[in-house]
Amino acid sequence: MPSNTPLDPSLCPLCGQANQCAITAGLPPESCWCMQTPVSKDALAQLPPEARGKACICPVCAQPVNADFTTD
Repeated sequence: MPSNTPLDPSLCPLCGQANQCAITAGLPPESCWCMQTPVSKDALAQLPPEARGKACICPVCAQPVNADFTTD
């Protein structure tokens, strides 16, 4: 269901908390937490279509529930 609220790229689209993205903070991409931390495939699958490629998930939401994660 589409939301009337504009997407904030600094917030996690899954929980609404700060996603701690280095890119949105103006830092180099390689300094972001997601470059050194496995990201759950399940969490990525939960991203709403309108947020894909526009807002990162946060480190808490990125944690794998099982051992199902990717470094992509």
